[in-house]
Amino acid sequence: MSNPFRTSLMAATLSLIAGSALAQEVTLRFQHFVSPNSANPKYFIEPWAEKVEAESNGRIKVEIYPFMQLGGAAPEQFDLILDGVVDGGWVIPGYQAGRFPEAEALELPFMTPKSGEEASRAAWEFTRKYLSDDFADVQLIAAHMHGPGIVHKKGAALQGVEDLQGLKLRGPSRPATLLLEKLGANPVGMPVPQFPESLSKGVIDGGVITWEMSPSLKLDELTDSHTDVAGEDALYNLFFIWAMNKDVYESLPDDLRAVIDANSGLETSAWAGRAHDLGDADGRKAMEASGNEIATLSEDATAKIKALGVEVTQDWVAEMTERGLDGAALVRDAQNAVAAARGTATK
Repeated sequence: MSNPFRTSLMAATLSLIAGSALAQEVTLRFQHFVSPNSANPKYFIEPWAEKVEAESNGRIKVEIYPFMQLGGAAPEQFDLILDGVVDGGWVIPGYQAGRFPEAEALELPFMTPKSGEEASRAAWEFTRKYLSDDFADVQLIAAHMHGPGIVHKKGAALQGVEDLQGLKLRGPSRPATLLLEKLGANPVGMPVPQFPESLSKGVIDGGVITWEMSPSLKLDELTDSHTDVAGEDALYNLFFIWAMNKDVYESLPDDLRAVIDANSGLETSAWAGRAHDLGDADGRKAMEASGNEIATLSEDATAKIKALGVEVTQDWVAEMTERGLDGAALVRDAQNAVAAARGTATK
């Protein structure tokens, strides 16, 4: 015969255990490598963290650490997440040249529109098709792009390709440095944290980066001019992911994993891209207010750069083919993803 008291006590104990599991609280430590005042942290990372906390009723606390405060350097970020040194973070795969070659298709010259949101929708779809295996060991939250890359330099603004000859210019990725080299510049690959110091010490004459990063990098003081290309397509772009450690994600209770899932995917990627669009508007206004020269190349000058960009893409396709990848298909599918995303930006 069962003991009613024991049965009641066991039921109460199980109820307490279940209640404790439901009330489980976790703290997630994410880090990035830029100023908290730059666009992605300001308009995406911090609001994303707040949204996750709110939708978990405070049971998920997301701590954000800028400037790689938890350790490591920006090029190491993917492995820091993979190895559980941090719970999550913002990654530029291109900082590890050659490790994620398929992602470079999105970074080729004039591949993406100047809308970071549209480019990011394309990036998510392309990532799902080609990069799932590359990122299988982390929990991918978003895959996105920034807005248009601008040439920021000391001295007068560019008037044509000839003005790039011999300039030492910072490039953020392999496709960007390939383009700069094709344009006659001397590209210097470096992550964004090294850019201001290299400018101030005269190691470089300028570099390519977005409008939105200009204020936090003090490009109003360190450079004199900012030049964009004509048209709707970006000179170059950069691919990012926002991801967390797989084991940490899978250790969450089902309902908390569902919160992360609800804040991942296509719309989250678009949000990250939109953050750059907002920041670009802010950054350009700041550079204009500084009195620096703001310029857009002519259609003819842009056409010459585009022609050289086509050569970069052709060379890249040939290289990927030699490596056993279908370079032509990668380019075609990146173009198709961009075409599908155009016109989808939030108005």
